Amino acid sequence: MSKLNDVVENVTEKVSNAVEEVKARIGAPSGDSRVRIDGFTEEGENLSPLNESSSVLGGDSSKSHSHGAGAGIPDSSRAGRLTSYNRADFGKLTGREEDWRFTPLKRLRGLHTAELTGTAPEVAVVAPDGVRVENVARTDARIGSAGIPEDLVAAAAWEAFTEATAVTIPAETVVDGSVTLTMTGAGKDPAAQHVVITAEKFSKAVVVLDHKGSATLSQNVEIVVEDGAELTVVSVQDWDDDAVHASAQYARIGRDAKFKHVVISLGGDLVRVTPSSKFTATGGDVQMFGLYYADAGQHLEQRLFVDHAVPNCKSRVMYKGALQGRDAHTVWVGDVLIRKEAEGTDTYEVNRNLLLTDGGRADSVPNLEIETGLIEGAGHASATGRFDDEHLFYLMARGIPEDVARRLVVRGFLNEIIQQIKVPALEERLTEAVERELAAVES
Repeated sequence: MSKLNDVVENVTEKVSNAVEEVKARIGAPSGDSRVRIDGFTEEGENLSPLNESSSVLGGDSSKSHSHGAGAGIPDSSRAGRLTSYNRADFGKLTGREEDWRFTPLKRLRGLHTAELTGTAPEVAVVAPDGVRVENVARTDARIGSAGIPEDLVAAAAWEAFTEATAVTIPAETVVDGSVTLTMTGAGKDPAAQHVVITAEKFSKAVVVLDHKGSATLSQNVEIVVEDGAELTVVSVQDWDDDAVHASAQYARIGRDAKFKHVVISLGGDLVRVTPSSKFTATGGDVQMFGLYYADAGQHLEQRLFVDHAVPNCKSRVMYKGALQGRDAHTVWVGDVLIRKEAEGTDTYEVNRNLLLTDGGRADSVPNLEIETGLIEGAGHASATGRFDDEHLFYLMARGIPEDVARRLVVRGFLNEIIQQIKVPALEERLTEAVERELAAVES
């Protein structure tokens, strides 16, 4: 019996030592109760002993950003994406790049090849008292405070703009109503535009970027949400049918700051919006919403990035789209990165697409990259389909005509995004725009 006890004691000691070794290897203190994802350490994915000496995802491959030559290694971690202010660093676009494989380059109308010397859309500002709106030179200290271009078209715009529109919400200011920048294009020559939005500490505001008219535009929008601030930015693309618009929108989120970003894409021939949000201190909360409605021949593309670079931050992403008509094409790519340092992250992203007629195509690609298992939760979902026959049957069985039933389904599907705007006049306008789209599909 004593020999058996000795064996049990010996096995128990070995198991205990092995557990402590694992804890030490991932940097977890003894008795740590946080949930870990099997196959992950704080060094990233490690599903096999063969990977013991492999490099960390986004670790060695991820170089520091530079104001000069490009930095980063393409096609490694999302954190290793090439970034530069210089268009020459990106080389010539071929359409085979991961970031451009869904975009019809021939329809960019020279944004990726020409000098952007056209006239930028005129900016008309409606702002409540206390909000500062200025035109500033490219040497202003706020330029470059939120992000660095990650593609050739954005870098070309960064090189070409001569002055920027800067919106500042002063510290501790709560803005009554919304700040609206109406950007009206008046030409087809390739042009560049730059906007900087700063919500200073403990301020609260809603800023609307409303795009109209006809333009061929590459645009960079920088957004800084300082500690404790609450900022909503709504970007509406309601262009004329011939417009081409590429907009890179970068947000930097401070400590305990709350940021809501809403993208509404309805008009234009080709619209490509690439919003990104990066947490820079703990306690940040990001919500990113999107609504797009593509008609025959339209290309509406959304590529977003949420960078969880620090611990204990939360993000939620929801984009919804509807398509009708031949060759209507939508693209949604959602990249979420949870870095090694971002313990306690809570994130979820979802994309839903509704095909109203034959001939359309919706590409949906959710990407979730996790470099630590010490998180609250992470997930993604994507679905593309036609009308739910059961929903239609339910409504029609209660005496509602089919065309009205279809409208009710689509209206309910998209209204979840519209109601996030919290600007009554804009919500009403967008609801009416959706109604017009639905009327067109029935005629």
